[in-house]
Amino acid sequence: MLVNMNEILLPAKEGGYGVGFFNAVNVEMARAIIETAQELRAPVMVGTAEVLLPAMALERVAEYLIPMAKKASVPVCVHYDHGLTFEKCMEALKLDFTSVMYDCSTDSYEENVEKVAEMVKICHAMGVTVEGELGHVGDNAGAGKLENPSDYFTDPDTAADFVTRTGVDALAVAVGNAHGDYAFPPKLDFERIQVISEKTDLPLVLHGGSGLSDQDFQRAVKLGVSKVNIFTDIDKAGKRGVEAGIAAGEKTMMGLIPYEITEMKKVVREKMLLFGSDGRV
Repeated sequence: MLVNMNEILLPAKEGGYGVGFFNAVNVEMARAIIETAQELRAPVMVGTAEVLLPAMALERVAEYLIPMAKKASVPVCVHYDHGLTFEKCMEALKLDFTSVMYDCSTDSYEENVEKVAEMVKICHAMGVTVEGELGHVGDNAGAGKLENPSDYFTDPDTAADFVTRTGVDALAVAVGNAHGDYAFPPKLDFERIQVISEKTDLPLVLHGGSGLSDQDFQRAVKLGVSKVNIFTDIDKAGKRGVEAGIAAGEKTMMGLIPYEITEMKKVVREKMLLFGSDGRV
């Protein structure tokens, strides 16, 4: 069933478990995610991010994700992640996405507040939920790499003010996490997670989840993280599946698809069990 983010994250926060958000840039990824959620009776969030649109346009993603979510036997939130422009967020709304993240974290604080508050007003009028980001989650490599990530960590008092003034439904925090592959094991600021959770009383979001240890995930969820973003891990799993299919002698794309889905489902299952979202439906 197609739902918004609150219908998934508020029960997760109350129940002390986490929910995975998995990007799905093709039908195979979407199948792996939603089929696994149904098998485990787990709520799930699925979607895409603005940075991933070169791989699959937003309209194309909506064409397969929205119907699949509606037909699913478990709650599925279709979320547009890291929306960087007002226009693209509006496009996601028109395409029936039920949740958006308006990422204005690189703007000044006041600009972030003003722009996200406007987005919240529009989205809430349509029954759509909004995720904001405070602080800035950088990348492990490339143009988005931060020289001193701690300079951009989320401040708990500022987070409380941000939540009050914007009305966001969930808050992405910068606490030592980063997008992409970690060159070295990350060191999360767990005390900061706990304080932000206490001061905001909102579901917190951990971006850059691929590569964190099982212990990191479990401790973060226990302290207030309700949504964990995963992409790199399932992206790599799909590649492993294709390679396994080729090694097994498959010579067509059709022959490779089952291998691809099987490997991705293993990762999705692992994360859902780790976050504790299984059996919640």
